[in-house]
Amino acid sequence: MVIGFIIWSVAALLFVGIGIFILKAKKAVGLWANVQAPIVKDIKKFNKANAILMFIYAGLFEILGIPFLFLKQNSAGFVPIIIGVVALSIALMIAASKVEDKYRV
Repeated sequence: MVIGFIIWSVAALLFVGIGIFILKAKKAVGLWANVQAPIVKDIKKFNKANAILMFIYAGLFEILGIPFLFLKQNSAGFVPIIIGVVALSIALMIAASKVEDKYRV
């Protein structure tokens, strides 16, 4: 499943790219789709906090993909990976909400 791991790694790199985009943005960037970014006290610190969240998410996402290198296709071993991604995504949402609350005007 090396190809699966490569695809997984490309997805993780996309999250890193989103983090870099957020870090370099001049306007406040929120993580929610179809929602206008909040008005914040310090745009640079807000964007940096969100970018760090994305970098951490990408790193943990990549770590969750390591079992792809060892599992066979259609293995039950993929269930913990799926549960891990769901838990990681929920943790990202909670952390992003806390960052938004911290920097909101």
